[in-house]
Amino acid sequence: MSEPIKLVIDVISDVVCPWCFIGSKRLESALAMAEGVEATIHWRPYQLDATIPPAGLPRREYMLAKFDSEERLREIHATVEGLGEVEGIRFNFDAIETSPNTLDAHRLIRWAGSPKSPPGAQGIVVKRLFELFFEEARDIGDRSVLVEAAGDAGMDTALVEALLSSNADVDAVKSEIETIAQMGVRGVPCFLLEGKFALMGAQDPETLADAIKKVAEAKARGELDAPQTA
Repeated sequence: MSEPIKLVIDVISDVVCPWCFIGSKRLESALAMAEGVEATIHWRPYQLDATIPPAGLPRREYMLAKFDSEERLREIHATVEGLGEVEGIRFNFDAIETSPNTLDAHRLIRWAGSPKSPPGAQGIVVKRLFELFFEEARDIGDRSVLVEAAGDAGMDTALVEALLSSNADVDAVKSEIETIAQMGVRGVPCFLLEGKFALMGAQDPETLADAIKKVAEAKARGELDAPQTA
């Protein structure tokens, strides 16, 4: 039996983006289809709206201002809810009270990806933040909720609480977000394969799996020398 081809996938997302939640589920399905590929996933930060204050904004008023009408908002939610149900997601939009600033959430995701954190912690934290916000209608701008998510991933909650109370990695996360913008990423999710092939949007599992397999095969042949777009 041949050794699996190792692939690095950077997922650029925001944890208040419903399409990113859907995209994360579709990526799981795609990886199950991509036999012979062993993927390492890194979650990278993006903020849909960095202007939201640290305490967040009332969700209903914020979304109505963004989408102009109640009817338009209902249409969007209905579409996303239907797609989410296919992926096993139960979106609970009506129960969400606060639109949070996600800078602290991205700091937590960064720490979860540190070698000092338990193996797999970053993926667990991202999954829990999606679930907490979209399914459980929790405020993921609230630091106590972030500490709870860290605990679910086996992280040191006392350390996370102390770090959140400081300015640790604020500049680093903002710098990474800026670098991603300079790369031309204007929407999420974005799947970056081996740092060279970019797929934008919540692609269906088959499309993702096909791209993953093609990039893995190209890597196995030693052909990944020039940046390209999948």
